[in-house]
Amino acid sequence: MRLVVQRSKEANVTVDGKITGSITKGFVVLVGVTHEDREEDAAFLAGKVANLRVFEDDAGKMNLSLMDVGGEVLSVSQFTLYGDCRKGRRPNFMEAAKPGHASAIYDAFNRFLEEKGVKVETGVFGAMMDVQLTNDGPVTLIIES
Repeated sequence: MRLVVQRSKEANVTVDGKITGSITKGFVVLVGVTHEDREEDAAFLAGKVANLRVFEDDAGKMNLSLMDVGGEVLSVSQFTLYGDCRKGRRPNFMEAAKPGHASAIYDAFNRFLEEKGVKVETGVFGAMMDVQLTNDGPVTLIIES
């Protein structure tokens, strides 16, 4: 699995003109799944996201986690995270999991976050989505299982 985690002040995702997910302080997480990914990968990454210490404490140091600040997650499926651009001008998406497998792992990731007490909002798997966010920092991390 591959995640792009962006600390945000607010964010939302819209599908066909309707907001399907909206958060205030927290993370926008773009979630990519490849063929070999399993629920264990989803559980590992959910724990990583929930406990990343990238929010500032009273001294202005990044010492607090999403759990510490009561942050939320806007989770968006993103097969293009496995686009290989090394050859030619058109990305190759052969490393992206097929939709059935990817959807199951994506859902498991969101479920594991919720089990940790994190409020999770989502887009719509496989849909064309418009994502709006106000980056905080900006702080952007790439995390892989």
